[in-house]
Amino acid sequence: MRTENTTRFPLVLLLGFQVDPIFKIPIMIPMCILYILTVTGNLLITALVQLSQNLKYPMFFFLSHLSLCDIVLTTSIVPNMLHVIQCGGITITIALCTTQFQFFATAVASECLLLAVMSYDRYLAICNPLRYTSIMDNQCCLWLVTSCWFSSFTASLGAVIMINRLEFCHQNIINNFFCDFWPILKLSCSDTFAVEMEQMLIGFPLVVFPVVFICVTYIYISTSIFRISSSSGRQKAFSTCSSHLTVVCIFFGTMIANYFVPSTRNSIKLDKLISLFYTVITPLLNPIIYSLRNLEIRVAFEKLVIAMKLKSTNLNYFKKLNLKP
Repeated sequence: MRTENTTRFPLVLLLGFQVDPIFKIPIMIPMCILYILTVTGNLLITALVQLSQNLKYPMFFFLSHLSLCDIVLTTSIVPNMLHVIQCGGITITIALCTTQFQFFATAVASECLLLAVMSYDRYLAICNPLRYTSIMDNQCCLWLVTSCWFSSFTASLGAVIMINRLEFCHQNIINNFFCDFWPILKLSCSDTFAVEMEQMLIGFPLVVFPVVFICVTYIYISTSIFRISSSSGRQKAFSTCSSHLTVVCIFFGTMIANYFVPSTRNSIKLDKLISLFYTVITPLLNPIIYSLRNLEIRVAFEKLVIAMKLKSTNLNYFKKLNLKP
């Protein structure tokens, strides 16, 4: 029902972290460093997969898209979060708020689906190695990745369209550093039942299905690994899954803590810290985990560094001779 206190195009106040002005710079500098490291690390993973011939495998192809998800996720949150901290809270339109949510939701949903796809890739490689190359060919990999991005974007776009049809009150305050689905919905003065049902019917399976699928695939993977007679073979098979399993536990663990654990007024600060870990720290950990636990990526990185050093040495040599390389 329309009233004098409702509008279709309101302003939203993002409170962020309410800190003393003297602590703003000490907080913002580490956040900037973490953001730069996150983007650099994930861009490096993507570049290595594209440039190295030793990484032309489905597992690394999916990993490069996982890195793209992390870049979109952290870029949709951190720059705006730094602005919120600097200003002690900012006012934005509901359109900008829902736009931020769409980029964030697309990245999160895509990462959920990609982690499920990567578990299926590991399942085929370990449980059905003879048919692996025939099933997981280039066309199949491209189709799987495209499906992940398209379904995630479509689901988030549907939620944004329905949110933009709602009416909102003039006093709109989100006690967080970014616009998420449920905080936006709480601002509405309209009946939100249809939007909530749409989110449950479309968004919920994007999270639940990957979790169930990953659990089932790893049950089969574990069974196959324990059937391997040699200890070296078991160790090699497990090492190919350990980095993926670590990322899965961190990503879905923080997601469950962020969205499925009931919050109270006393836990608002804790909720913000969990959201901070989920949106800033997790995207940084992914390239670190895969780099430390994956020999192929470390070797590709070392070769890239050596190639850059040789190129730099050759350029300096030609400069000394006043010649063009």
